[in-house]
Amino acid sequence: MDPLNHTWTQSFVLAGFSVPGTLRPLAFLGTLCLYLLTLAGNLFIVVLVQVDAGLSTPMYFFIGVLSFLELGYVSATVPTLLHTWLRGRSAISAAVCFIQLYVFHSLGMTECHLLGVMALDRYLAICRPLHYRALMTRKVRFWLAGAAWVAGFSAALVPASLTATLPFCLKEVAHYFCDLAPLMRLACVDAGWHARVHGAVIGAATGCNFVLIWGLYGGILRAVLKLPSAASRVKAFSTCSSHMIVVALFYASAFTVYVGPPGNRSEGTDKCIALVYALLTPLLNPIVYTLRNKEVREAVKRVTVRVRTILKGP
Repeated sequence: MDPLNHTWTQSFVLAGFSVPGTLRPLAFLGTLCLYLLTLAGNLFIVVLVQVDAGLSTPMYFFIGVLSFLELGYVSATVPTLLHTWLRGRSAISAAVCFIQLYVFHSLGMTECHLLGVMALDRYLAICRPLHYRALMTRKVRFWLAGAAWVAGFSAALVPASLTATLPFCLKEVAHYFCDLAPLMRLACVDAGWHARVHGAVIGAATGCNFVLIWGLYGGILRAVLKLPSAASRVKAFSTCSSHMIVVALFYASAFTVYVGPPGNRSEGTDKCIALVYALLTPLLNPIVYTLRNKEVREAVKRVTVRVRTILKGP
């Protein structure tokens, strides 16, 4: 990294991953395939939830919202990863860098809130079945989803704006996209205060939702254990297992990068962990949530029959 004066604000350089040049094309193709599969899988869920009346329940509404979010979340970082695979160290303007930082964290914190909303939906469905439809009306669904988006994009303003006001003396970002810790390492001043503020804001957003999720699942567990038959207990747990898998993947990696002490990690660790929550989790979302679900398989059959009927014509 080359030191620059305090007035430099024009561009950064994304270092990407250090791999031999002969492996870069394979890495590019592999990442591109995963990216396209992620887009296709999540877009498939969004469209299926919209066109099939059998998936008009609150649970599938929130799954559709999550899949729509994942389309933007994965697209916020993977294009720059693909570019670094092709070009190696890649320049990125300061404006684009900070926009990427804000959008990525906005969508990430929105997902935290949305996962909490989805846990609330499961709690009401299992613990308040007689009042579920009255409580989770169409209006309430849209309000909860909208609140998650507003909360996520509002909370991300703090770390993004604070980072953008730092004076930078170095230009090479040890990452494949613009993230908080790699950017703060380039500052001319001690960014310890900024790191504490970032940790407090992100920790509050993720931590409160994490506690809410596990508190709700504690209530779900107590309710499920009181069910009379083993079959009903298995069915109730099956509606929650996919959500718990995604929560575990997302929060484990997010807490490691943004809430844990950054001094205990090497620079290369953050970008490896980032691949989990920025690429792997969005890829697994359609699989763990819906593709192994009987209701979704039946919805696919219904939509397929409708499409074939339309194509055959009168």
